[in-house]
Amino acid sequence: MMAQHSLFAGLVVDEDDRAVDNVLVGGESFYIVDDGGFLRHIESEHVDQQVLDHLQEMVKGHEDIISKGTMQMIGQEDIFTKAAIETSLHNMDAQFDALLQSGLPEDMRTYLGMMGFRVVINIHGEVLRIEQPGAGIEPDEEY
Repeated sequence: MMAQHSLFAGLVVDEDDRAVDNVLVGGESFYIVDDGGFLRHIESEHVDQQVLDHLQEMVKGHEDIISKGTMQMIGQEDIFTKAAIETSLHNMDAQFDALLQSGLPEDMRTYLGMMGFRVVINIHGEVLRIEQPGAGIEPDEEY
């Protein structure tokens, strides 16, 4: 299925720290990387899936810490909320698939940008690094 949205539009840069544009062509979303004047169109789903896979790897093994922090943030610390949050964390694949089709809300992308979140890709659309200041989850971190 073709992605109709570039999830991280405005948050993707090339190796030279230049912003990467995005465009919709034939109903499919692409990131556009300037390769010495040649505009390479890279399927956004290719880049976005790499970022989502990275985020999912960060969550794995930390579901308990994340659910505790989330419950404290929303002020609901009960067994049902904990179960709902942990179920969501374990079913991230399905949520990511839906996200690829619906897109990330503009205000969420703006917030991520303000927090310093950036995705650096090469001319082939391979993610070189994901910058997310302050987002590191340490296994021994206490809440």
